[in-house]
Amino acid sequence: MAAIQGAGPFSPSPLAKSRFARIVLETNATRIGLHGVDFRSSFLKPIKAMANDCGAAVSGKNLSQMAKTVGKATNIVWHKCSVDKCDRQQLLEQKGCVIWMTGLSGSGKSTLACALSRGLHARGKLTYILDGDNVRHGLNSDLGFKAEDRAENIRRIGEVAKLFADAGIICIASLISPYRKDRDACRALLPERDFIEVFLDVPLEVCEARDPKGLYKLARSGKIKGFTGIDDPYEPPIVLRQKAGNCFPPSAMAETVISYLEEKGYLQA
Repeated sequence: MAAIQGAGPFSPSPLAKSRFARIVLETNATRIGLHGVDFRSSFLKPIKAMANDCGAAVSGKNLSQMAKTVGKATNIVWHKCSVDKCDRQQLLEQKGCVIWMTGLSGSGKSTLACALSRGLHARGKLTYILDGDNVRHGLNSDLGFKAEDRAENIRRIGEVAKLFADAGIICIASLISPYRKDRDACRALLPERDFIEVFLDVPLEVCEARDPKGLYKLARSGKIKGFTGIDDPYEPPIVLRQKAGNCFPPSAMAETVISYLEEKGYLQA
């Protein structure tokens, strides 16, 4: 596990200098800090070679050996395209990844996600936000808030985020995702170093005082059961820590994350 604290090889923002804020970045199995990757593109592969690859005959026997069963889907085969992630990254001049923002309701995840997207957009970088509430307006509108539905909500968003990252886009996922096992499952979907977990460590009393959706009031009155932070636990990493009376603006927190992306080479192909 590697941490970005007040000092580092990049010029730290005011937030990064604070002893109350730090970024801990975890990766798949090893959970070490992210590092730049030397990508090699197949975009300039000779046309003849590409034609041979695409035109190779596949016998019924070979096809059956390639077919897989995934979940309830049977006899499916992965079709590989000659334009791959490296090519898309070169086109966009950035590296596709997932920035997974997690924290209590009212901690500022959506606000920070928008500030980060705005900051990267100003630098000419392509991003897309998968906000937990927004996704429930469409793809996940069939899910409620029972434990199994919340887990499925996170799983689906993880799969979609994986596709965005494969497209070379910097995908910002913003949702409570309170359980470590669910976040780890999403991390495991991605290649090593492509999952950046950002936890907004804001005290419960601060989040409850904000209560932008009125959910804490409903949870305290017993009208909402299994509400994270009240009668359901949150299992955190540690990333961006704030204390009552010492909250940093979203733009400053966004700059801290952008500094990390710049230092690790994510904003160039």
